[in-house]
Amino acid sequence: MINFNEKIIEYCSLHSSAQSELLYELERQTHLKTTQPRMLSGFLQGRFLSFISKLIKPNLILELGTFTGYSALCLAEGLTQNGKLLTIDKNKETNLIAKSFFEKSEYKSNIILLEKDAITEINSIADNIDLVFIDADKKNYKPYFDLVLPKLNAGGIILVDNVLWDGKVIDEKHDKDTSYLIEFNRYIKTLKNINCLMLPIRDGISIISK
Repeated sequence: MINFNEKIIEYCSLHSSAQSELLYELERQTHLKTTQPRMLSGFLQGRFLSFISKLIKPNLILELGTFTGYSALCLAEGLTQNGKLLTIDKNKETNLIAKSFFEKSEYKSNIILLEKDAITEINSIADNIDLVFIDADKKNYKPYFDLVLPKLNAGGIILVDNVLWDGKVIDEKHDKDTSYLIEFNRYIKTLKNINCLMLPIRDGISIISK
């Protein structure tokens, strides 16, 4: 995560809409029960995800990378009454935490957690996806994007997390994940049929529309 001035982050948080008590508890449990709690979207990014979802009012959201379910619950806040959120992750341990909090939420009938291979599941989804959040293995960002873009409704949005990767994308030396992200960011820039805005929110997030 890029280190912004903590007082600025705190100020932004204090002047943003509050998260639910359930999200607060999920954030606390994630720090207590997982070895990489920094993978959690966190308050400001969570409010950003919720805000975008509420603007779109999606009928179908696809999330790639569930972790403990925080981002899914934030995205679900904008769903239509009968809307669905499909979230895909193969990690059984963190999925247990996510499932327990989904059951406690008002969106328990709207969220479907699939513990399967993401590429296989994306291929089985029909068109008409309104909102996508990609926050999974960096190696497959480009394949995921290429699969979901044709299924995205006009006016739909793809959000891609970790595009700055601790700021490593501007370093001279790169590890594998950094290289994957640099390649992905360059690839998105070459596409003519989309609009993209990369924002320095938390670890970097790109907003992409057709």
